[in-house]
Formats: sequence, structure tokens, C-alpha cells
Amino acid sequence: MKQETYEQDAVTPPIRVRPVRRIVTGEDEQGRSCIVSDGPAPNHTARPGLPVAQVLWITGEARAPGPEPAPAGHRCGFHSKGGSLLRIVDFPPDSSYDEEGLLRFLDENGVRDDSGEARHFWFHKTQSLDYAFVLEGEIWALMDKDETLMRAGDVLIQRATNHSWANRSGQSCRMAFVLLDLVEGEPV
Repeated sequence: MKQETYEQDAVTPPIRVRPVRRIVTGEDEQGRSCIVSDGPAPNHTARPGLPVAQVLWITGEARAPGPEPAPAGHRCGFHSKGGSLLRIVDFPPDSSYDEEGLLRFLDENGVRDDSGEARHFWFHKTQSLDYAFVLEGEIWALMDKDETLMRAGDVLIQRATNHSWANRSGQSCRMAFVLLDLVEGEPV
């Protein structure tokens, strides 16, 4: 798929990202498997100074009513109570962030680390089990005490802990996230 420009504002240059092709299967009237849709993910957000996020599928409480669980313009938060969320995110280099805008975004979603001891402006904590896959580029996964460089093909299992993503390179990093609601009584 060709790259698309998601416009932001006059101050922040546009972010160029490749739309994610989403292919959805189903069954026809005879119960045979088929492809019911094939095209760009309809749900994407590109706020000034923040990563570009494309939500491909939602189950649980954050799912939109009707046949399309993640339509254009549907806001779903960081995870979905009682379900899952599949999101592709393009993280720009840290130097291009609107840090105040990012902190507002984290506050709006109730996930910001407000301990006053955050090592990085992206520090947040969600009550979810997240599988984080680096698809392209590289990014640093930061914990309160440790950090590690992740490259294409690496996977991080984020177990409802305080964390941040630091892109110290000069290039965007594309990641896939599968976010699962925590099950009461099940170890994370």
C-alpha cells in the first residue's frame, strides 16, 4: 500500500505512514469461509506531536456497536474491558513529540505515571496484558529500573507495569500491539 499523509497542524510536519491493510474473514450464506473486507484500516488517529495509531479490531466494551468494531472516528482508549484490542502504532523520534500534548493524552485516558519520578515523558501504566511486536525500526522499552533496545522481530510481554517507549533513532518505529483485558484472579 502506498504511504498516506496524516495532516496535523501548521507547526508539526505531517507524518507519513503506510496505511495498514486489514483483511477480515467470515462465512457466506452456505457457511463457507470467505473474505468479507479487504482494505485500509478505517480507524486511525494522528494528533499533533503524537504517534499515529491505527486500530484494526476491538472486542469487549470498547467495541463499536454494529458490524464494524473499529470504524473511523471511534475512540476506544488504551484497552478494552472484557476484551481485546489490536493496534498498529508508528512512533516518531522522541525529538518530534509535543510532550505537553502527550501528557494531556495520557491524562485523558487515565494511564499517566504521576509519581513525579518518571524517567521519560511517555511513562504510563495500563491494566492490561499487552503483546508488543516491533515490525520496523527500533525503540527502547523503558521500565522504572531497566531498559532494552527492541528491533524488528522482537516481542515484549507487557504485564500491567509502568513503562515507556523511547525512540532515540532518527526514523519512525512501527509496532503492533495486542492488548488483552486482565482476567480477575489470573496471574499476569
